[in-house]
Amino acid sequence: MSTTIAAIATARGQAALAIVRVSGPEAVEVVASCFQGRDLRAVDSHTVHVGHLLTADGAPIDQVVATVYRAPRSEITCHGGDFAPPMILETLVQHGARLAQPGEFTQRAFLNGKLDLAQAEAVADLIHASSSRAHRVSLQQLQGRYSEHLQHLRDELLELCAFIELELDFAEEDVAFADLQRLERLLESTTHTLEGLLKSYRVGELLRDGVRVVIGGRPNAGKSTLLNALVGRDRAIVSATPGTTRDEIEAEAEIEGLRFRFVDTAGLRATADEIEAEGVRRARRAIDHADVLLYVYDLTHGLDLDEQALLDDVRTQLPVLCIANKADLLGDAPAVPADTLVLSAKHATADEAMLDPLIRILVDTVASDLSDTDSSAVVMNQRHRQHLASALDAVQDARRGLALQVPGDLLAIDLRKALEELGAITGEITNEDVLDQIFSRFCIGK
Repeated sequence: MSTTIAAIATARGQAALAIVRVSGPEAVEVVASCFQGRDLRAVDSHTVHVGHLLTADGAPIDQVVATVYRAPRSEITCHGGDFAPPMILETLVQHGARLAQPGEFTQRAFLNGKLDLAQAEAVADLIHASSSRAHRVSLQQLQGRYSEHLQHLRDELLELCAFIELELDFAEEDVAFADLQRLERLLESTTHTLEGLLKSYRVGELLRDGVRVVIGGRPNAGKSTLLNALVGRDRAIVSATPGTTRDEIEAEAEIEGLRFRFVDTAGLRATADEIEAEGVRRARRAIDHADVLLYVYDLTHGLDLDEQALLDDVRTQLPVLCIANKADLLGDAPAVPADTLVLSAKHATADEAMLDPLIRILVDTVASDLSDTDSSAVVMNQRHRQHLASALDAVQDARRGLALQVPGDLLAIDLRKALEELGAITGEITNEDVLDQIFSRFCIGK
């Protein structure tokens, strides 16, 4: 952190304003050396000053607003576009700054103790949030709510270690300080909390990656028409010719704060056509990786035995909702099973209200997991999940050891292992290679 870094913090393109960030021991000096206006070296922290940024030759680049923070850090707000921000950045480098690496500003904030590692990772999650619910969870984690849960866990484990290690210190005096029943209760409570956090990872995946809804069925059942109706635009080609869709077609929509990724697939049937057969294989693979399957069939034909067998098999793996389509072709719709929704996808493209029952079922399918989970304790990060799983293993080892009355020093080893795993999430225990890997995934300017 001995060098001064600079980067453009706003997206490239046409905009009213852009921000160039500067951080490091010479941040104020670097900006002051090319700023025409107040002497930024002499101003107070957290003050804003209007002036001009000049090139090394003294030519004006832009009228800007310089914000000074005595951390030291400063920001330059200039006009947006593809000319002024890069030119200002080049000038700052000429006056002693260097270009920042991806995530380097956030990494410095972590190293300076302004936020822990879980909060730093939440910055990236917040930037990449693709739904309002994902945004809300990421914001809570950035504010430290998630870290508070982890700190509570660490406090419980530290209390356990204190009991056991105090007893070890007085082992020769044959004095027992630890209340075994209390130790057992604390271990049970810690296990329950860790299991809850690990269970929440499924919810975290849905928030982070979206709910993958695969639309499957026979050729010409109306899958592509349903996709277009769900996303409100002509995303897939609709044709009366069976087998039109040969590859996966994906489109997204936000529904009640969740991102749904709808995937149209090739019609499922035996075929001698090599290209169509590959499409069928990809459709089966898409179903294997779905969160929900919308199985569309032609109401005028019904489901055959092969389709029933397929659905019975898929239902053991994931939620399935059957759509009895083309209701517009029948005057009186026949009776259908309870998990089947009668619909005319063709009419729904013109009247989206017809999709309300389907949307309600889709949301309810995943909402139960969401409503049962404290949004401030949702695990969205694969790295966190791995450390939590290792911590749970260590705590369970300690519980088994306590039941078998193993020596206290062995129990303490298991508890220290759990503490290390939790500390790795928040950055209390980490190494430089881990930090480089984490922050390399950030965008430049953060």
